[in-house]
Amino acid sequence: MMMLKSSPAKTGRNDPCPCGSGLKYKKCCLNKASETSGMEYMKKKYLKKFGIHLNDKKAIEGIRVAGRLVIETLDLVEKMIAPGITTDEINTVVHSFAVEHDAIPAPLNYKGFPKSVCTSVNDVICHGIPDDRILVDGDIINVDVTHIYKGFYADASKTYFVGTPGENAKKIVDVSATCLKKAMSMLEPAKTIGDIGWAIQQYAQGRGCSVVREFVGHGVGKEFHEPPQVPHYGKKGAGIPLVPGMVFTVEPMINLGRAELFIEKDGWTAVTADHCLSAQFEQTFLITEHGYESLTPYEL
Repeated sequence: MMMLKSSPAKTGRNDPCPCGSGLKYKKCCLNKASETSGMEYMKKKYLKKFGIHLNDKKAIEGIRVAGRLVIETLDLVEKMIAPGITTDEINTVVHSFAVEHDAIPAPLNYKGFPKSVCTSVNDVICHGIPDDRILVDGDIINVDVTHIYKGFYADASKTYFVGTPGENAKKIVDVSATCLKKAMSMLEPAKTIGDIGWAIQQYAQGRGCSVVREFVGHGVGKEFHEPPQVPHYGKKGAGIPLVPGMVFTVEPMINLGRAELFIEKDGWTAVTADHCLSAQFEQTFLITEHGYESLTPYEL
């Protein structure tokens, strides 16, 4: 995930098309996006207006292959989650798997991050640094994996139960997973970035939980973090229209208590201000002509 910097441009399907034609978006480039010439046109316009790279088939396949490695890593991690292991042991497994498969663990040394994976336990929202902390029965832990394979990035995370979960743990993990499902229902051409955040926010707040605002989803592919930013809150119909070729993460960070957070002295670890539990699920998505494809698919 990345820090939120500024609000995305607000363009709805009934607003003027971002290509500058003067037509409504739904009457213009949305209908052209499936055509080869139209796609090239959209690539140029989205890059110029939003800084967004619309991916071609080669890039999509590269991200898809990296995504398979990410999911294989998470599957491996899931088998080892149990009371008594340390978060550093998880880091060792993630790092070793990446290297053995000719991949690079993207978090390692990224802006000074010291480990190969993020491990966020209980009230840690994100960017937890693996160390000698021992997991105990009843903990929850989010493991966030990003690999680089042949120049392409893919990013996904899951929150796991350690041993037998309590009721609060069950609730926040269920709400977070369902928030990602709700977001997925908004992933199709003519929907907007704002629709994604709106769907998440409505569900989370309806269950009495809160949505973290400081960290957002992001474009991913040839770089770790690319445009667009994907907030997990928003207004229906607002923001950048979704078009085929966009690849980005959706990774709602949902708190059982308040949304406020603080960053620990290490400069990375984000913790809930009230020390209530936080959970997160993340996948990398491709917008297609008729909907979406998860490039890091797993069941929710």
